[in-house]
Amino acid sequence: MFHSRRARRCARLLRLPPLCGALSLLLFAQAAQAQNLTLSDALSRVAAGDPAVAANAARLEAADAAIAQADVRPRDVVGVDVEDFMGTGPYSPIDRSQATAWYERTWERGGKREARIGAARSDLGVTAERNRLRMLDLMAQVQAAWVEALAAEAAIPIAEQRLAAAERVEAETSRRVGHALDPLFAGERARTAVAQARIALDQARESARIARAALAAYWGGTADYSLDAAPFGIVGASVASGDDSPDLALLAAERETAASRVRLAETGNVGDPTARMGLRHFGQGNDVAIMIGGSIPLGNRAANRGNVARANAEAQAAEAEIAVAQAQIRREIDGLVAERSAIASEIGRIDREVLPSAERAVVLVRDGFARGGTAFTFLEVSQAQQAVIDARSRRVELLRRYHLAGARLDRLTGRHAPLLASAEIR
Repeated sequence: MFHSRRARRCARLLRLPPLCGALSLLLFAQAAQAQNLTLSDALSRVAAGDPAVAANAARLEAADAAIAQADVRPRDVVGVDVEDFMGTGPYSPIDRSQATAWYERTWERGGKREARIGAARSDLGVTAERNRLRMLDLMAQVQAAWVEALAAEAAIPIAEQRLAAAERVEAETSRRVGHALDPLFAGERARTAVAQARIALDQARESARIARAALAAYWGGTADYSLDAAPFGIVGASVASGDDSPDLALLAAERETAASRVRLAETGNVGDPTARMGLRHFGQGNDVAIMIGGSIPLGNRAANRGNVARANAEAQAAEAEIAVAQAQIRREIDGLVAERSAIASEIGRIDREVLPSAERAVVLVRDGFARGGTAFTFLEVSQAQQAVIDARSRRVELLRRYHLAGARLDRLTGRHAPLLASAEIR
């Protein structure tokens, strides 16, 4: 019953009319130009408009049809038998033939119909859970693309700072070369550094555009939007539990299906009686008579023993798979939580120890370089600035890894499953 209700909710979600999906995408395209795109915005658009929704809806319709078919009892049978139509001796004349028109019905016993319907309903629950996992897998891909887009956007300010610093050093180097404080090649090296910084900035902007386009491809959009970058810089303690993992929910549904198939197999131990009634016409004398008959299979329990044993074994395997999956999910979650904790610790140390020291070194070297003299050279200024750029780039990479691990955690725990319900309400 629980899976049946969930399946109906999923069915309502996954059968949204295509017009609603198109309208939501149009509204999203207009909203994306007015405000920064959030992760919830991206996931909601995908949950409502991805082509996988139609495929999932078709699977649910097939499961619904299986339930309707399971409710159908064995069909009645109407037939005609003609005996002694041709023969030898006294049975050769046609007028001695006998014709019987009969009607036959089979009565199911042992709860076969109820067990059949129960098995079909449990299959619907499994289909709904698998559809839910497909959507959550898709959301995890979208979230990973969102992280990659934010990381690409975060690299642009670093490239801009690199270019600005290179241009300042070039201007100061040109002044020093003009006063014969530095050789001519120092000015060329400074100009080379500026050219390289411009190329790096152009590449960073293009990479960000490509990442935005890759993200927008999930809902058929373009790269003409901006991202809400605030969540990218947020790190915190990770607390996650795999007890409500959607993967475990699928295994639980499969366990219920296996149990229902055990009940269905056990109903095969009970034979179904068949009754027949007919009207027989005798060609010789043109007389008629009523015929009544019946049958019931023998040895049902022995004949169905293998089906029952197989169903019981499948139920035991389904139960064991839940225990295995629980352990695997718990290990993976613990590993991701530990990884995020280590990354957060390194980011904190970069913020507290590395960046302040590297930035102070840049100020000191730049001031000494600007005052003239030979105490500081272009190489020392370049190295000091590169240390800051490396630290900030390392920080962006750590944030990228931190949020990608978070995306995997969200998938394992089903964090974004409520978005499916939100799409259903809309």
